[in-house]
Amino acid sequence: MRNALPLLALAVALTVPAQAEETGFAVPRAVTASPYEYARSGAKAERAKTADAAGAKVIGGEVAAEGAWPWQVALLIAGAEVGTDAQFCGGSLVMDRWVLTAAHCIHMPQEDGSFADLMPQEVAILVGTNALQPGKGDLIPVEAIFRHPSYSGAQFDFDIALVKLARAPKVPFQTIEVPDAEYGDILNRQGVTTIVTGWGLQEGAMASPQLRQAQIQVLDRELCNSAMLEAMAEDAAGGFGYAVQTLGVGEADAYAIWDELLARAPKPVSENMICSGTFEGGKTSCNGDSGGPLVVPLEDGGYIQAGIVSWGLSARSGQGCEETALFSAYTNISHFVPWLNEVIAANP
Repeated sequence: MRNALPLLALAVALTVPAQAEETGFAVPRAVTASPYEYARSGAKAERAKTADAAGAKVIGGEVAAEGAWPWQVALLIAGAEVGTDAQFCGGSLVMDRWVLTAAHCIHMPQEDGSFADLMPQEVAILVGTNALQPGKGDLIPVEAIFRHPSYSGAQFDFDIALVKLARAPKVPFQTIEVPDAEYGDILNRQGVTTIVTGWGLQEGAMASPQLRQAQIQVLDRELCNSAMLEAMAEDAAGGFGYAVQTLGVGEADAYAIWDELLARAPKPVSENMICSGTFEGGKTSCNGDSGGPLVVPLEDGGYIQAGIVSWGLSARSGQGCEETALFSAYTNISHFVPWLNEVIAANP
């Protein structure tokens, strides 16, 4: 069977300019904006004023009990009052002075189109609380930031970073273990139960001052890729059809070019990522959850961190997350343990 759009769909696309085509599919967007800049600009606070009423949900989740997930931290704009407006990403304590987060949380686009890491003095880490409120937890300065060298702001792969705290926390906390490559492969199997936590946007695009949690499960990477590529193809069809029409390319050649484009398209969910969600949809991470932990409950009652919140589907409106999404993508930490050990050992 042809792995392309049906003939009727392509024929319709031939007559519609790209800017007028609305496919209704949610697709991932390139990392061209910074969660830090979004919060610093005041856009996050402004959006909350006009957001629809939201349920108590991370999307589809529930409020976490106070003291739950004691490795969870919040990345805040340094110097700002503790609250949802200042929080721009999540993270997890893997050692008393080391926080694991996403590279896209600390790697910012510049005016000239290049990217650069945030300076340590621009970030503060809130430890030991589930509430983003003044006087809660311990707000700790940052000593150093380390981004994986293979990450670039124009793509999603290698989305992992380490933040070194200026000191150990002065409030109760716990660290979370990460798996090695062999154990990581066991965890990254369809059906494995996972829990995502964060202060990200809920339904209606409302920010959450209380830490939230949602139980989801690992989904097969190839199934996620097939769904993503199908959605992306639908999204791209209008522009392709307009180009074909404008350039006068015949139908047979258009199909051949389209098939070649699909064959060359990289898989959105790479080997360095975990796909986790639900078959029914509606449980996922969202803006502000980035960098936070995806943990797996163990038989002994403990937890291990399998992933880092990396990216999800954008809403059909172009604003926020797709609340009915079946899954989001998480950095597969087990692929990066040698790099983590190397950075920590070199920076005692």
